[in-house]
Amino acid sequence: MPEVICNTSPLQYLHQIGQLGLLPALASRVVVPTAVAEELAEGRRRGLDLPVPEMLPWVDLSVPANEQVIRLVADLGPGETGVLLLALERTDPVVILDDALARRHAEMLGIVNSGDSILNSFRAAPNAPTPPQIG
Repeated sequence: MPEVICNTSPLQYLHQIGQLGLLPALASRVVVPTAVAEELAEGRRRGLDLPVPEMLPWVDLSVPANEQVIRLVADLGPGETGVLLLALERTDPVVILDDALARRHAEMLGIVNSGDSILNSFRAAPNAPTPPQIG
């Protein structure tokens, strides 16, 4: 099973449909950048029903080794950038990204992204709620 590095929206969507537990079942390790945890916390402050990654025993919160590089990818949010930087620091990780630009960056960097299939399944589900934007 691969190590998975997950961005904000996929965590949000899986939480909203009650399927957040799929991640640890499908991955050897689930890594969440601290920037993603901060985005989720901001959403909770705004009243959204979002997961608390710090409370999930199967989540490994992680900070990229060189956070100063984050601003080099100016068009991406801090969560997406954190996911990509952590992926570059690891051997053969899989990332879960829903942002089109972040997916293109992942592809250019040779990083495997499995977010498309997860998010497309969510969007295609009957009566799936429209997820609010938090970031």
